[in-house]
Amino acid sequence: MKTDFLKGSWVALVTPFKENLEIDFAAVEKLVDLHLRAGTDGLVICGTTGEAATLSFAEKTELMKQVRRFSRGKVPLMFGSGNNDTSSAADLTAKAQDLGADAVLVVTPYYNKPPQAGLVAHFNKVAAATALPVVLYNVPGRTGCNMLPETVLTLAEIPNIVAVKEASGNLDQTMEIVRRAPGGFALFSGEDGLNLPIMGCGGVGAISVTANVAPVMMKQFCDAALSGNWSKARELHYRLLDLHRNLFCETNPLPAKAALKRLGLIDDQVRLPLCRPSARAYEIISRTLPGLE
Repeated sequence: MKTDFLKGSWVALVTPFKENLEIDFAAVEKLVDLHLRAGTDGLVICGTTGEAATLSFAEKTELMKQVRRFSRGKVPLMFGSGNNDTSSAADLTAKAQDLGADAVLVVTPYYNKPPQAGLVAHFNKVAAATALPVVLYNVPGRTGCNMLPETVLTLAEIPNIVAVKEASGNLDQTMEIVRRAPGGFALFSGEDGLNLPIMGCGGVGAISVTANVAPVMMKQFCDAALSGNWSKARELHYRLLDLHRNLFCETNPLPAKAALKRLGLIDDQVRLPLCRPSARAYEIISRTLPGLE
Protein backbone atom coordinates (compact mmCIF):
# COMPACT_ATOMS: atom_id res chain seq x y z
CA MET A 1 0.00 0.00 0.00
CA LYS A 2 1.38 3.39 -1.05
CA THR A 3 1.53 5.71 1.98
CA ASP A 4 4.55 7.93 1.32
CA PHE A 5 2.20 10.85 0.55
CA LEU A 6 1.08 10.88 4.20
CA LYS A 7 3.45 13.52 5.48
CA GLY A 8 3.96 17.27 5.55
CA SER A 9 1.42 20.07 5.79
CA TRP A 10 -2.17 18.89 5.49
CA VAL A 11 -4.96 21.39 5.95
CA ALA A 12 -8.07 20.51 7.94
CA LEU A 13 -10.20 22.42 5.45
CA VAL A 14 -13.11 24.56 6.61
CA THR A 15 -16.48 24.09 4.92
CA PRO A 16 -17.79 27.46 3.68
CA PHE A 17 -21.53 28.09 3.79
CA LYS A 18 -23.79 30.55 2.02
CA GLU A 19 -26.21 32.79 3.91
CA ASN A 20 -28.88 30.09 3.52
CA LEU A 21 -26.37 27.62 5.06
CA GLU A 22 -25.98 25.53 1.94
CA ILE A 23 -22.38 24.60 1.11
CA ASP A 24 -20.75 27.40 -0.87
CA PHE A 25 -18.98 25.42 -3.57
CA ALA A 26 -17.63 28.54 -5.28
CA ALA A 27 -15.82 29.41 -2.04
CA VAL A 28 -14.63 25.80 -1.70
CA GLU A 29 -13.02 26.12 -5.13
CA LYS A 30 -11.25 29.32 -4.03
CA LEU A 31 -9.85 27.54 -0.99
CA VAL A 32 -8.66 24.56 -3.03
CA ASP A 33 -6.94 26.93 -5.49
CA LEU A 34 -5.28 28.71 -2.55
CA HIS A 35 -3.77 25.43 -1.35
CA LEU A 36 -2.69 24.34 -4.80
CA ARG A 37 -0.78 27.60 -5.15
CA ALA A 38 0.68 27.31 -1.64
CA GLY A 39 1.95 23.77 -2.21
CA THR A 40 -0.05 22.30 0.68
CA ASP A 41 0.75 18.58 0.86
CA GLY A 42 -2.81 17.35 1.34
CA LEU A 43 -6.41 18.38 1.98
CA VAL A 44 -8.60 16.89 4.71
CA ILE A 45 -12.29 17.13 3.87
CA CYS A 46 -15.12 16.70 6.40
CA GLY A 47 -12.97 16.80 9.52
CA THR A 48 -13.70 18.63 12.76
CA THR A 49 -12.71 21.99 11.23
CA GLY A 50 -15.00 21.21 8.31
CA GLU A 51 -18.01 20.98 10.66
CA ALA A 52 -18.56 17.38 9.62
CA ALA A 53 -20.96 16.77 12.51
CA THR A 54 -23.45 19.15 10.87
CA LEU A 55 -23.15 17.73 7.35
CA SER A 56 -25.53 15.10 6.04
CA PHE A 57 -24.32 11.90 4.39
CA ALA A 58 -25.31 13.35 0.98
CA GLU A 59 -23.51 16.64 1.66
CA LYS A 60 -20.32 14.87 2.69
CA THR A 61 -20.27 12.76 -0.45
CA GLU A 62 -21.00 15.74 -2.72
CA LEU A 63 -18.36 17.89 -1.00
CA MET A 64 -15.76 15.18 -1.46
CA LYS A 65 -16.63 14.76 -5.15
CA GLN A 66 -16.45 18.49 -5.79
CA VAL A 67 -13.10 18.89 -4.02
CA ARG A 68 -11.73 16.08 -6.16
CA ARG A 69 -12.98 17.92 -9.24
CA PHE A 70 -11.53 21.26 -8.13
CA SER A 71 -8.16 19.78 -7.18
CA ARG A 72 -7.78 17.97 -10.51
CA GLY A 73 -5.66 15.23 -8.96
CA LYS A 74 -2.91 17.70 -8.05
CA VAL A 75 -3.00 17.10 -4.29
CA PRO A 76 -3.88 14.06 -2.14
CA LEU A 77 -7.25 14.08 -0.39
CA MET A 78 -8.18 12.61 2.98
CA PHE A 79 -11.89 12.10 3.68
CA GLY A 80 -13.25 12.34 7.21
CA SER A 81 -15.51 9.30 7.35
CA GLY A 82 -15.82 8.82 11.11
CA ASN A 83 -19.03 8.75 13.09
CA ASN A 84 -20.18 7.77 16.56
CA ASP A 85 -22.15 4.90 15.00
CA THR A 86 -19.85 2.15 13.74
CA SER A 87 -22.11 0.98 10.93
CA SER A 88 -22.55 4.51 9.58
CA ALA A 89 -18.80 5.12 9.74
CA ALA A 90 -18.14 1.87 7.88
CA ASP A 91 -20.74 2.73 5.22
CA LEU A 92 -19.24 6.16 4.53
CA THR A 93 -15.70 4.77 4.61
CA ALA A 94 -16.68 2.16 2.03
CA LYS A 95 -17.68 4.94 -0.39
CA ALA A 96 -14.54 7.02 0.07
CA GLN A 97 -12.46 5.53 -2.73
CA ASP A 98 -15.21 5.97 -5.32
CA LEU A 99 -15.58 9.59 -4.19
CA GLY A 100 -11.92 10.24 -5.00
CA ALA A 101 -10.28 9.96 -1.58
CA ASP A 102 -6.68 8.83 -1.26
CA ALA A 103 -7.06 8.07 2.47
CA VAL A 104 -9.68 8.29 5.20
CA LEU A 105 -9.53 10.01 8.57
CA VAL A 106 -11.61 8.21 11.19
CA VAL A 107 -12.29 9.93 14.50
CA THR A 108 -12.91 8.05 17.73
CA PRO A 109 -16.67 7.73 18.31
CA TYR A 110 -17.94 10.82 20.10
CA TYR A 111 -20.59 10.95 22.84
CA ASN A 112 -20.64 7.15 23.35
CA LYS A 113 -17.40 7.17 25.42
CA PRO A 114 -16.46 3.60 24.44
CA PRO A 115 -13.90 1.59 26.41
CA GLN A 116 -10.59 0.82 24.70
CA ALA A 117 -11.83 -2.62 23.65
CA GLY A 118 -14.79 -0.93 21.96
CA LEU A 119 -12.42 1.33 20.06
CA VAL A 120 -10.45 -1.67 18.80
CA ALA A 121 -13.65 -3.36 17.59
CA HIS A 122 -14.93 -0.13 16.02
CA PHE A 123 -11.77 0.59 14.04
CA ASN A 124 -11.43 -3.05 12.98
CA LYS A 125 -14.88 -2.90 11.37
CA VAL A 126 -14.31 0.50 9.75
CA ALA A 127 -10.88 -0.44 8.36
CA ALA A 128 -12.34 -3.64 6.91
CA ALA A 129 -14.74 -1.53 4.82
CA THR A 130 -11.99 -0.03 2.64
CA ALA A 131 -8.72 -0.77 0.89
CA LEU A 132 -7.61 2.84 1.43
CA PRO A 133 -5.06 3.89 4.05
CA VAL A 134 -6.84 4.64 7.33
CA VAL A 135 -5.66 7.45 9.62
CA LEU A 136 -6.93 7.22 13.19
CA TYR A 137 -7.98 10.49 14.82
CA ASN A 138 -7.71 11.01 18.57
CA VAL A 139 -9.21 14.27 19.83
CA PRO A 140 -10.54 13.69 23.34
CA GLY A 141 -11.40 17.36 23.88
CA ARG A 142 -14.09 16.94 21.22
CA THR A 143 -15.13 13.34 21.68
CA GLY A 144 -14.89 12.71 25.44
CA CYS A 145 -12.81 9.64 24.63
CA ASN A 146 -9.02 9.32 24.74
CA MET A 147 -7.52 6.54 22.63
CA LEU A 148 -4.56 5.30 24.64
CA PRO A 149 -1.17 4.43 23.10
CA GLU A 150 -1.70 0.69 23.69
CA THR A 151 -4.91 0.89 21.66
CA VAL A 152 -3.23 2.80 18.83
CA LEU A 153 -0.39 0.27 18.76
CA THR A 154 -2.85 -2.63 18.67
CA LEU A 155 -4.68 -1.04 15.75
CA ALA A 156 -1.37 -0.32 13.98
CA GLU A 157 -1.12 -4.07 13.40
CA ILE A 158 -4.04 -3.86 10.95
CA PRO A 159 -2.41 -3.54 7.50
CA ASN A 160 -4.37 -0.54 6.21
CA ILE A 161 -4.34 1.42 9.48
CA VAL A 162 -1.21 3.40 8.74
CA ALA A 163 -1.21 6.58 10.85
CA VAL A 164 -2.78 8.53 13.68
CA LYS A 165 -3.66 12.20 14.04
CA GLU A 166 -2.82 12.89 17.69
CA ALA A 167 -4.74 15.82 19.14
CA SER A 168 -4.77 14.85 22.80
CA GLY A 169 -2.24 17.54 23.67
CA ASN A 170 -0.35 14.90 25.66
CA LEU A 171 3.28 14.74 24.57
CA ASP A 172 3.98 11.68 26.73
CA GLN A 173 1.25 9.85 24.86
CA THR A 174 2.60 11.07 21.54
CA MET A 175 6.15 9.96 22.32
CA GLU A 176 5.00 6.52 23.46
CA ILE A 177 3.23 5.94 20.14
CA VAL A 178 6.21 7.11 18.08
CA ARG A 179 8.68 5.10 20.18
CA ARG A 180 6.79 1.80 19.87
CA ALA A 181 5.04 2.11 16.51
CA PRO A 182 5.84 -0.50 13.86
CA GLY A 183 7.80 0.56 10.80
CA GLY A 184 5.72 2.56 8.36
CA PHE A 185 3.17 3.72 10.94
CA ALA A 186 3.09 7.53 11.04
CA LEU A 187 1.96 10.16 13.53
CA PHE A 188 0.57 13.57 12.56
CA SER A 189 0.33 16.49 14.92
CA GLY A 190 -3.28 17.49 15.49
CA GLU A 191 -2.38 20.36 17.84
CA ASP A 192 -0.84 23.28 15.95
CA GLY A 193 0.67 24.78 19.09
CA LEU A 194 2.62 21.53 19.58
CA ASN A 195 3.70 21.05 15.96
CA LEU A 196 7.37 21.73 16.71
CA PRO A 197 7.81 19.32 19.65
CA ILE A 198 5.67 16.64 18.01
CA MET A 199 7.70 16.72 14.81
CA GLY A 200 10.87 16.88 16.88
CA CYS A 201 9.76 13.64 18.54
CA GLY A 202 9.22 11.93 15.19
CA GLY A 203 5.90 13.18 13.83
CA VAL A 204 5.67 13.27 10.03
CA GLY A 205 3.65 16.45 9.67
CA ALA A 206 0.56 18.31 10.81
CA ILE A 207 -3.13 18.10 10.02
CA SER A 208 -3.59 21.75 10.68
CA VAL A 209 -6.19 24.41 11.36
CA THR A 210 -3.56 27.11 10.92
CA ALA A 211 -2.86 25.93 7.37
CA ASN A 212 -6.27 27.34 6.40
CA VAL A 213 -4.96 30.84 7.11
CA ALA A 214 -1.18 30.61 6.59
CA PRO A 215 -0.71 27.72 4.14
CA VAL A 216 2.64 28.88 2.76
CA MET A 217 4.25 29.24 6.18
CA MET A 218 2.86 25.91 7.37
CA LYS A 219 4.27 24.23 4.27
CA GLN A 220 7.65 25.89 4.89
CA PHE A 221 7.59 24.82 8.54
CA CYS A 222 6.82 21.18 7.76
CA ASP A 223 9.40 21.04 4.97
CA ALA A 224 12.05 22.47 7.30
CA ALA A 225 11.24 20.01 10.08
CA LEU A 226 11.17 17.01 7.75
CA SER A 227 14.54 17.99 6.27
CA GLY A 228 16.09 18.40 9.73
CA ASN A 229 16.49 22.18 9.41
CA TRP A 230 15.43 22.77 13.01
CA SER A 231 16.63 26.36 13.23
CA LYS A 232 14.30 27.35 10.37
CA ALA A 233 11.49 25.16 11.71
CA ARG A 234 11.84 26.76 15.13
CA GLU A 235 11.82 30.28 13.68
CA LEU A 236 8.67 29.59 11.65
CA HIS A 237 6.93 27.87 14.56
CA TYR A 238 7.41 30.86 16.81
CA ARG A 239 6.28 33.26 14.08
CA LEU A 240 3.10 31.18 13.81
CA LEU A 241 2.60 30.58 17.53
CA ASP A 242 0.22 33.49 18.19
CA LEU A 243 -1.88 32.42 15.23
CA HIS A 244 -1.87 28.79 16.42
CA ARG A 245 -3.19 29.96 19.77
CA ASN A 246 -5.60 32.64 18.57
CA LEU A 247 -7.34 30.31 16.12
CA PHE A 248 -8.69 28.66 19.27
CA CYS A 249 -9.81 31.84 21.06
CA GLU A 250 -13.31 30.50 20.38
CA THR A 251 -14.52 27.10 19.30
CA ASN A 252 -12.83 25.88 16.11
CA PRO A 253 -13.58 26.72 13.29
CA LEU A 254 -15.08 30.09 14.27
CA PRO A 255 -11.75 32.01 14.41
CA ALA A 256 -10.51 30.32 11.23
CA LYS A 257 -13.65 31.41 9.41
CA ALA A 258 -13.24 34.93 10.79
CA ALA A 259 -9.68 35.02 9.46
CA LEU A 260 -10.69 33.68 6.05
CA LYS A 261 -13.46 36.29 5.86
CA ARG A 262 -10.93 39.01 6.71
CA LEU A 263 -8.80 37.65 3.85
CA GLY A 264 -11.78 37.90 1.49
CA LEU A 265 -12.07 34.17 0.79
CA ILE A 266 -15.32 33.04 2.46
CA ASP A 267 -18.25 34.22 4.53
CA ASP A 268 -18.22 33.38 8.23
CA GLN A 269 -21.47 31.43 8.28
CA VAL A 270 -21.57 28.32 10.48
CA ARG A 271 -24.32 25.86 11.29
CA LEU A 272 -26.03 25.65 14.65
CA PRO A 273 -25.31 24.81 17.39
CA LEU A 274 -22.21 26.86 16.53
CA CYS A 275 -22.74 30.57 16.03
CA ARG A 276 -20.81 33.16 14.05
CA PRO A 277 -17.51 34.50 15.41
CA SER A 278 -17.86 37.22 18.03
CA ALA A 279 -16.54 40.77 17.77
CA ARG A 280 -13.86 39.72 20.26
CA ALA A 281 -12.72 36.90 17.97
CA TYR A 282 -12.49 39.31 15.05
CA GLU A 283 -10.48 41.75 17.13
CA ILE A 284 -8.01 39.02 18.19
CA ILE A 285 -7.68 37.62 14.68
CA SER A 286 -7.26 41.07 13.14
CA ARG A 287 -4.32 41.72 15.46
CA THR A 288 -2.74 38.39 14.48
CA LEU A 289 -2.98 38.46 10.70
CA PRO A 290 -0.64 41.36 9.83
CA GLY A 291 2.88 40.22 9.10
CA LEU A 292 1.97 36.68 8.08
CA GLU A 293 3.27 35.76 4.66
